[in-house]
Amino acid sequence: MEDAYAKSVAEVLEAFGVDRTKGLTDSQVEQHARLYGKNVLPQEESTPFWKLVLKQFDDLLVKILIAAAVISFLLARMNGETGLSAFLEPSVIFMILAANAAVGVITETNAEKALEELRAYQADIATVLRNGCFSILPATELVPGDIVEVGVGCKVPADMRMVEMFSHQLRVDQAILTGESCSVAKELESTSAMNAVYQDKTNILFSGTVVVAGRARAVVIGVGSNTAMGSIRDAMLRTEDEATPLKKKLDEFGTFLAKVIAGICILVWVVNIGHFRDPSHGGFVRGAIHYFKVAVALAVAAIPEGLPAVVTTCLALGTKRMARLNTIVRSLPSVETLGCTTVICSDKTGTLTTNMMSVSKVCVVRSVHQRPMTDEYSISGTTFAPEGFIYDAGGLQLEFPPQSPCLLHLAMCSALCNESTLQFNPDKKCYEKIGESTEVALRVLVEKVGLPGFDSMPSALNMLTKHERASYCNRYWENQFRKISILEFSRDRKRMSVLCSRKQQEIMFSKGAPESIMARCTHILCNDDGSSVPLTMDIRNELEARFQSFAGKDTLRCLALALKRMPPGQQSISYADEANLTFIGLVGMLDPPREEVRDAIHSCMSAGIRVIVVTGDNKSTAESLCRQIGAFEHLDDFAGYSYTASEFEGLPPLERTNALQRMVLFSRVEPSHKKMLVEALQTHNEVVAMTGDGVNDAPALKKADIGIAMGSGTAVAKSASDMVLADDNFATIVAAVAEGRAIYNNTKQFIRYMISSNIGEVVCIFVAAVLGMPDTLIPVQLLWVNLVTDGLPATAIGFNKPDVNIMTVKPRKVNEAVVSGWLFFRYLVIGAYVGLATIAGFVWWFVYSENGPGLPYSELVNFDSCSARQTSYPCSIFEDRHPSTVSMTVLVVVEMFNALNNLSENQSLL
Repeated sequence: MEDAYAKSVAEVLEAFGVDRTKGLTDSQVEQHARLYGKNVLPQEESTPFWKLVLKQFDDLLVKILIAAAVISFLLARMNGETGLSAFLEPSVIFMILAANAAVGVITETNAEKALEELRAYQADIATVLRNGCFSILPATELVPGDIVEVGVGCKVPADMRMVEMFSHQLRVDQAILTGESCSVAKELESTSAMNAVYQDKTNILFSGTVVVAGRARAVVIGVGSNTAMGSIRDAMLRTEDEATPLKKKLDEFGTFLAKVIAGICILVWVVNIGHFRDPSHGGFVRGAIHYFKVAVALAVAAIPEGLPAVVTTCLALGTKRMARLNTIVRSLPSVETLGCTTVICSDKTGTLTTNMMSVSKVCVVRSVHQRPMTDEYSISGTTFAPEGFIYDAGGLQLEFPPQSPCLLHLAMCSALCNESTLQFNPDKKCYEKIGESTEVALRVLVEKVGLPGFDSMPSALNMLTKHERASYCNRYWENQFRKISILEFSRDRKRMSVLCSRKQQEIMFSKGAPESIMARCTHILCNDDGSSVPLTMDIRNELEARFQSFAGKDTLRCLALALKRMPPGQQSISYADEANLTFIGLVGMLDPPREEVRDAIHSCMSAGIRVIVVTGDNKSTAESLCRQIGAFEHLDDFAGYSYTASEFEGLPPLERTNALQRMVLFSRVEPSHKKMLVEALQTHNEVVAMTGDGVNDAPALKKADIGIAMGSGTAVAKSASDMVLADDNFATIVAAVAEGRAIYNNTKQFIRYMISSNIGEVVCIFVAAVLGMPDTLIPVQLLWVNLVTDGLPATAIGFNKPDVNIMTVKPRKVNEAVVSGWLFFRYLVIGAYVGLATIAGFVWWFVYSENGPGLPYSELVNFDSCSARQTSYPCSIFEDRHPSTVSMTVLVVVEMFNALNNLSENQSLL
């Protein structure tokens, strides 16, 4: 049922023919199961292993090499060779190909795990009403129309429409789906929002999300693939893995090389047709086979066999360096893709921010006798760790905060009017929350204020173990006061109250939305002397102005705290008691930005990389964060730079194109919007890096050129990503981009080195064949040179240090060729002298060497007709391997100099 959120409870129940007091009957369950299917995400067929292996050989250069190996083997057999000599060349080639295929298969099997991980977010059981009775059933047996009851801690088993609430409110943590930093309140009323996103569907409970407060009943409206989780799975299945820029360039280069190789091989064969009948071959057919072998040797010479191995080795070494930067690389090619990233779409919560709500400002009334009447304090520390200081309006640190009456009472109220827990996790070595983020932020504030009456308090607290320190001050207040009665937070009241007793004195502490609390206050607590004075209109206006400043300019989430002395012996409180309160203070909290993010954003700007902040949060909160981290630097008006998902979707095509080129913030998004943004940017030839941590991010992570998951994120996000940030830090991405650029530059240098060396080998064999000389180098020698002699220096080039200005140049264009036209000409020239020097060594042995036969040059180029002429030397001299060894030595020495020549594209050899 697509539009259940827009329909009333009665309409939804009627659509499924269900009675809310009895649930479905057995016959209805059978009928709905046939109609809608099971509540499971369908098992996706994995690619068979043999298909994965075959896929690795679907490459033009690889196919040419296989053909060369097979032909080489057949020719050896036709020549009567047996044993090791016949198998040597083919086996060497196949060993190289097998090693490259193994790397490819491992990478691809990792990618399929993401869909499997998605199943972990499905609930196992559900409390279901059927035939008038409640029973606990496997969640897989749910069908649309089932009435399900959920409570605190329940994982929602299917997409459901709320029908009844049994508590003041129901709050759900749907961060894995929408990325919202706080839990969301659910309600029964239908919504009339146009183009409603998940955040607007406040009456729908989404499959896989978790209930954090309250108890309610709901009717199932979608199961299996027809849930929010199912749509994420379908989006992941529809996403094709894009080839990385380097892979595309190498494929293009391979195609170009294949054409050149084919042309040269045919040319060699055609040029030598006249020599097919030479007596030394023993007939036309044998002559044709001989020159076919020369053509095969040419193919082996032209293909850089060591290139895949060296690229893999260089990328693997890059991943080791990146691991030290807290970046765990899951897909080797992604290392290089980072280097040409032009846009980073970054999740807000947890990546740009700490994802730990903390109190940053406090406002209290100082005195009614002097202006300004209010005092403002700022609080340092941006995590759940009870570490931080309190500063006054002048920026001076308070030595003993509990000496301020308002701060002392704020701490009491925050500790007692609170149902969360703060604890230290020794495994992760960090402080963690249980409960609402806002309540945990108040717990941390209590610890920062400290306890009264101890001059040594700050240093004494630091001597505690981290486990004891987590809630030491909170426990002190909970031991001093005894909780008697609680009025839970409700959505209509927007406040919570707790009645406490201490030394035969009863006090009620209240906290809630500022407008709700302040409307019920008649007095205020003065910070100067701790007195309680009537709340005048002047004070109310000043407090209202402070609240507007906190909530507006600073976009802080505000809570007001108050207390009330109750009659002695009172044992319970009612809503009527929440009147004539004494105002204590106003606290402003936020999910604070990481300290290092601002510098990282500036680094991206200077490197020509655009950062787009993508978040499920509302527009004003996100704009405030962008202002704090420098993403909106030099902008007074955010129009054209900040869009909500629905605003962006409503733009005409031309305006949407302009928006894509300027956008800095994309807010109120759901999973499909993230993927849509990635696709839209890719159509504009942008190379997109997308960060994410939730299940909702998986389709976009898979679609992006490089998907970056958070170390603290869900298993689904990690499986769908190319790399994982161990520290969840945006600044780490920027360091990884610099590493990716360095790796690409080095990769480019060693590709050029290997190509220019191979051109030399081709020139050598081609010129020797055209001049009519014997084989200068046999295929096995060429394989050895390509793999060992070229491979090791090429790997060494991969260790080159990055340029100093690597993060001040713009990203390279995606369509930039690894070897451009001018460079290819340069390497043809280099290849020509490498090849001619190799032939010169061969000729030198025959003509000038003291150990050689001292033949005239004319005899050397007419060796084919030796057996048909009278000669002063035996024809077997042309089968001597000494000249070939000289040629190979010259080739290796010249290529060592060529390696030095390739340390830089443009700078001098020295």
